[in-house]
Amino acid sequence: MSDVLRPSDEQELAAAISEAVANETPLEILGGGTKRAVGRPLQTAAALTTEALTGITLYEPSELVIAARAGTPLSEVEATLDKNGQQLAFEPIDLAPALGGEAGGGTIGGVFATNLSGPRRILAGAARDNLLGARAVSGRGEAFKSGGRVMKNVTGYDLSRGLAGSWGTLAVMSEVTMKVLPKAEEMRSLALLGLTDEMAVEAMCTAMGTPYEVSGTVHLQAPYAAGLSDAALSGPGLGVTVLRLENFSSSLAYRTERLTSVMAAFGKIVELDHARSEAFWSQMRRLEVLGAAEGDLWRLSIAPNLGARLVATIGAHLGCRAAYDWSGGLIWLEVEPSSDAGATHVRRAVAEVGGYATLVRAAPAVRASVDVFQAPEPGVAAITKRLKAAFDPQGILNPGRMYPGV
Repeated sequence: MSDVLRPSDEQELAAAISEAVANETPLEILGGGTKRAVGRPLQTAAALTTEALTGITLYEPSELVIAARAGTPLSEVEATLDKNGQQLAFEPIDLAPALGGEAGGGTIGGVFATNLSGPRRILAGAARDNLLGARAVSGRGEAFKSGGRVMKNVTGYDLSRGLAGSWGTLAVMSEVTMKVLPKAEEMRSLALLGLTDEMAVEAMCTAMGTPYEVSGTVHLQAPYAAGLSDAALSGPGLGVTVLRLENFSSSLAYRTERLTSVMAAFGKIVELDHARSEAFWSQMRRLEVLGAAEGDLWRLSIAPNLGARLVATIGAHLGCRAAYDWSGGLIWLEVEPSSDAGATHVRRAVAEVGGYATLVRAAPAVRASVDVFQAPEPGVAAITKRLKAAFDPQGILNPGRMYPGV
């Protein structure tokens, strides 16, 4: 691929897509390119990147609202918020380290285009739940706007949230507006060592059922725990289960004490102070423990109480290791490399319990031969095709990245 289009404003973006439509030139849509290896391999004549569409266009700290052009680095948005004691509540994750790249290269547009959310999703909702509005250009080359700057501004269809998670197959976002929240004054974490997957899921669900506002629940099997920077957690060679509490310092001591009392039934607890907690959860956001190993990597979404059972079922057929987030509702599962990345066993096991499986990391030949994203139900598939036809009738934008013909 020789041509890379770099529009610097929405007008240039619309013109570039319109020209591609006129010339019937399929486009690979990119932000920072950190998630380029996710999805079915593309056959396109050119790439279009939003990396020149940068800058924060609106920030009203008192209103808890910020807007930025789609190519603005996520790190710039987060640094601006941090200066004002605020944060993106849904804690966006960085897939790059798990895909063999360097952390910190993602864009704010890419965050919402992929709708990938971090550990705090269990408390604050997904990325799309925090998206107030977006400006975008469709596969017809037409600019449009959806939503606005407050939560109660939507009549009819909320197109901006529909674009979230579409992986650039419907439109190219040029600007996003999102809500933010105050950053917690202090953070503490409680770690339990050596729990089985089943006990860890029970512990995490128990913690979430308390009134103490747990904002993160993660369980790492021993091979992943060994990659942690905190020696007290990585050194023993055991699985690690970590629960996070955060908010005002004045209430945190009480909540930590009460949660510790509740969780004592699951074993000895190691308490992490603010600095150690920040280091741990930063590693979780960057998925550093997943590394860029030789194994194929799946992202599984399921009812939390079924997570350990699902991993055990897959493990009976495939060599695998797992990291659990969202109390077991999100599983990062690494399997031994094979011609189909274990898709036959993974999808059969997921279908038995009801859930979703996405192949995040595998060789291009594997991603070309299996379903990377969960195949939608027939009714949903029909709606998906109609949306594609409405937004991108010629199939110009990321053709086939998610599903054949979409």
